[in-house]
Amino acid sequence: MQIRRIIFPAIALGAVLLLAGCSHKLVATEGQTQVPVYPDEDTYKKLSQMKAQGGVAGMLGGMGESLASGKVDNKTPVNIISSDDLGAQIEVTDGPNKGLKGFAAKANVD
Repeated sequence: MQIRRIIFPAIALGAVLLLAGCSHKLVATEGQTQVPVYPDEDTYKKLSQMKAQGGVAGMLGGMGESLASGKVDNKTPVNIISSDDLGAQIEVTDGPNKGLKGFAAKANVD
């Protein structure tokens, strides 16, 4: 009888925590339908700096983003591996890109 009092609440708590951990998703910026996922944070930093410079460097940064980042559909569920003030290391948990790991900007992770 006492085992039931302990086991069933423990299982319920575990299920709630498991479901709560999977509630993150990617969010596309306005006017976009996909989110860029970079191989790592360093690539994201380099391309962002190039795009911010404008001119030829900005154009190359935009082209580099297209080549270096994978595109993932809006509202795709992800698991956050780690995060900082720039964004998060994520793993896609569902959809055609399931298993993809990479870095997404903070504005693109909910």
